[in-house]
Amino acid sequence: MMEALPLDTNHPAVRDYLALVRLQVLTPLSLVINMATMMVCSIVMNPGLADVSRLYPAVIAPDPYMIAAYIVAIYLGQIGYCLLLLLARKPETKNTLVKGVGLPLVFANWVMAGWAVAWLFQAFLVSTILLGVLLVLLIYANIVLLVYHAPTMERPFDLALIHAPMRAFMILPLGVLFHYSLFAALGWTWTQGDPQHYSRHQMTGMGIMLGVNLLGLAVIVIRRDIVWCVAASWICASIWTLKPKPFPVWITVVIFTIVHPLALVASALYSRLHKREGHIALPPDEDHPGHAERAPREVDAEALWG
Repeated sequence: MMEALPLDTNHPAVRDYLALVRLQVLTPLSLVINMATMMVCSIVMNPGLADVSRLYPAVIAPDPYMIAAYIVAIYLGQIGYCLLLLLARKPETKNTLVKGVGLPLVFANWVMAGWAVAWLFQAFLVSTILLGVLLVLLIYANIVLLVYHAPTMERPFDLALIHAPMRAFMILPLGVLFHYSLFAALGWTWTQGDPQHYSRHQMTGMGIMLGVNLLGLAVIVIRRDIVWCVAASWICASIWTLKPKPFPVWITVVIFTIVHPLALVASALYSRLHKREGHIALPPDEDHPGHAERAPREVDAEALWG
């Protein structure tokens, strides 16, 4: 079929164009499948996704409604991404869409739809495996974006519609979903209505929350990442708002809910002050012999002209 086209499909420009067209079809389709599956599993089916979460409370279980709001924000970002796929004109933006994100986002949407079905049917082992695959896909895509297509203020739409949605999508399974599903798969939950057992595996839950949020804190401080700050703080808030919670887990996520924004502000202020100090010119050292002004020398005109 491709050989019959009056085009040289081996030419890099033609291959990039065909890859862009393929993404313009597959990405919106995968997003629609993802959204439709989530809506059916959340609204139509009974019990829905939130009901299953309530049936299996755990020490790191998040509030379903806050997670639902987070997922809606991801969908809105992906809708903007799909519009950018159709309207992009800059070669740098097209290159980022094709070679930076590419098919991993398409696969990620399909995997998330599969996760919703697995979670609905309480197949927690399958759910955990799918979330692991989702996490690998999104980590890979974000690393490629960061290394080869670094965000820049010269292209604000790339920042808002490519980098931000991809990073927010990655933080969701990294911050809570994968670990919560793993707890459910291992049976580290308690029976609904028995909150006296809510302290089971509290130190494990605290360790996971501490490790994940320390990683996020490092990214926020080093890169002054607003998206990571907002996403991580929201996920922490979704965990401590759902009660009961053991104190070690509760205090950990509460602290990081406060620390993440403070770290972002402190890092931004430090960067601004550091740049300002770098632009201050120091006066010359008059006592240094290398900078001392030399007196004019007398020139022997006869010796100069012969």
